Amino acid sequence: HQRARCCHSHWLPTGVVLSPLPPCVPPQTELAFKQLGVEPVVMSAGELESETAGQPGRLIRERYRKAAELSKTRGKLSCLVINDLDAGIGRFGNTQVTVNNQIVIGTLMNICDDPNHVSIGAGWRENDEIRRVPIIVTGNDFSTLYAPLIRDGRMEKFYWQPEREDIVNIVHQMYKEDGLSRRDIESLVDTFSGQALDFFGAVRAATYDGQIRDWMASVAGAPLHAADESRVLEVNRRLLSQTGVPEFTPVPITLDMLTAEGRRLVAEQEAVNQSKLGELYMKGVVWGEGGADAWSSSELDE
Repeated sequence: HQRARCCHSHWLPTGVVLSPLPPCVPPQTELAFKQLGVEPVVMSAGELESETAGQPGRLIRERYRKAAELSKTRGKLSCLVINDLDAGIGRFGNTQVTVNNQIVIGTLMNICDDPNHVSIGAGWRENDEIRRVPIIVTGNDFSTLYAPLIRDGRMEKFYWQPEREDIVNIVHQMYKEDGLSRRDIESLVDTFSGQALDFFGAVRAATYDGQIRDWMASVAGAPLHAADESRVLEVNRRLLSQTGVPEFTPVPITLDMLTAEGRRLVAEQEAVNQSKLGELYMKGVVWGEGGADAWSSSELDE
């Protein structure tokens, strides 16, 4: 994590890891923390909104103070991590800005400007100083955030777009226990170029899903959609009680198996993109300069 001076003469406390598509940025930061011996305090974008005004801002301050306390009491590096920040407080189209959005932005800006004095609502004490710890946030499109929050001096930005060699190395590590050669991994990556790293994890998991489906069909006497209700309930009983459930041994994985599963997943992606149910449900919306809330006159007449 690089440091820089900001205009308030404090060390810059915030860094951001950006990625154009979702290539598993949070897991990559977790691996980096593990190698560096960092003990992070982690938040998600889902915690940045609440039915109670002010709660997310308070939560950020509490987690920041927790990270500072860990650094002090355990003698280990620590930081506050907020994953997918743009999904929590970003502006997309006509997204409504809430009070909590504003409080979260204001809280982060205040911590950046004065990281040693972070109150959680108690009486203000001038001598209540805490250790400064970095705040690391991840996301895909930070142009959707409030501009003063991401300006130089408050936030150091790291743009991560893995090249082919990086992807091959990561996927090779992902499959290291399956006996696949590096050439096999290169072929798999090239076959499905443009896919996110999550895709290759899903391909690997799908090979085990087949074993589970086969066992369920053997218990039910047929695939579940065609089995008798009593047999389906028997599958349900075994899964709930964990009785009669076999130990699944990993099947030998080959490049052909992975390629077949990959093509099945790609077909699912294409089916989602081609269904366009959103266009059917929103057929009266005029997309463009009028915005998503501008309805065509013909639809209003109906």
